[in-house]
Amino acid sequence: MIDAARSPLKNRAWLDWPESRAVMAALTAGETGRAVARFVGGAVRDGVLGRPVKDVDLATVLTPEEASARLLQAGIKVVPTGIDHGTVTAVVAHRPFEITTLRRDVSTDGRRATVAYTDDWAADAARRDFTMNALYADLEGNVYDPCGGLEDLAAGRVRFIGDAELRIREDALRILRFFRFHAWYGPPNGVLPDADGLAACERRRDDLKILSAERVATELLRLLAAPDPAPAVRLMAERGILGRIVPEAALYDRLGRVVALERLRKESDPVRRLGSLLPDGAADVGVRLRLPKRDQVRLAEMIVPREDIAPEKDGSGFGRRLRALLYRLGTEAFVDHALLNWASRKVALDDKRWRGFLQEVERWPIPTFPLKGRDVLALGAEPGPGVGDLLAELELWWIARDFKPTRKDLLGRLERQLAGEAEGAG
Repeated sequence: MIDAARSPLKNRAWLDWPESRAVMAALTAGETGRAVARFVGGAVRDGVLGRPVKDVDLATVLTPEEASARLLQAGIKVVPTGIDHGTVTAVVAHRPFEITTLRRDVSTDGRRATVAYTDDWAADAARRDFTMNALYADLEGNVYDPCGGLEDLAAGRVRFIGDAELRIREDALRILRFFRFHAWYGPPNGVLPDADGLAACERRRDDLKILSAERVATELLRLLAAPDPAPAVRLMAERGILGRIVPEAALYDRLGRVVALERLRKESDPVRRLGSLLPDGAADVGVRLRLPKRDQVRLAEMIVPREDIAPEKDGSGFGRRLRALLYRLGTEAFVDHALLNWASRKVALDDKRWRGFLQEVERWPIPTFPLKGRDVLALGAEPGPGVGDLLAELELWWIARDFKPTRKDLLGRLERQLAGEAEGAG
């Protein structure tokens, strides 16, 4: 029997969402005398800590078919998002709730587990990764803690349930999750993670090679999104774990400084943080990790050295040359380079010159080139590749004059240019 700890939730507002109550009411309709459904995982964990809760999951003794039938009976939309794994998603007022049948592991191969349904809450808890993730709550806010997760959560201790090495053999991704959860929930003073868990991760580090690039990338970026991932990343490197997934990553000091700069800017950018770890020439990392195409392009651009993206030496801060470069790169790529350069040069984090420079950059509205292909054609140019060449030449002329020529100026220059070509042809 699982004991209930009364009211440890510091944030319980999510329990009172009408959507939460509607889902729980549908699952438990007509039931008496048994625990049919409980909230589980991140919502309970973050609720205990008083952190914001965005996503709410539930566990249930009902099979997916039974859960779906009850939800549909209550007029709730059901999506079979993970039916093969015992999971359906209920959607109430556009808010999703993942609902998973209690499970026990039958067999595993390090990438996926074969499971069987059960009505044993303790067995379901035993197959989860960390004690802080095996917390359950009912609608009244009672928290059920079969594995000592509340004590570990209070201590900032990420601890595997049962034998750490066995948990990793079941799913090698748990190595990365161990460091990710330590970065998010561990103590802020650099205390090492649970010794048994750390040793098991180090012993099983070669298991990471069986994971798909997409799973590795997702977990790595979640780690890098933590308020300060630098200590966890450095520890991963020291234990030979980071090298198994991104062997190029080595600029830990720069990562730490980028994190500090982002904190001052009240932002957290995991792709930029990944880029801060990488030296010149590591442009294929995004492709190898199978990041979304946009992030691949951004990361590849970030790794191209642009040491001239810094406050102008003549004291103008953000001068003509830099405005032209900002126009070419766009604000995101330009700011990426500026922050990496600031971090690399070890300039003080409160340096007024650099801060003013970035403020100017982000305030400057990037102009739009005033002409289109149709403008060239309207003045009598022949359709074809020459239209693009004319536009490119005019754009260079416009940029060289600090974007000051107006549309009228550009049309006049284009008209004279076309007239000259016509005379030359005659």
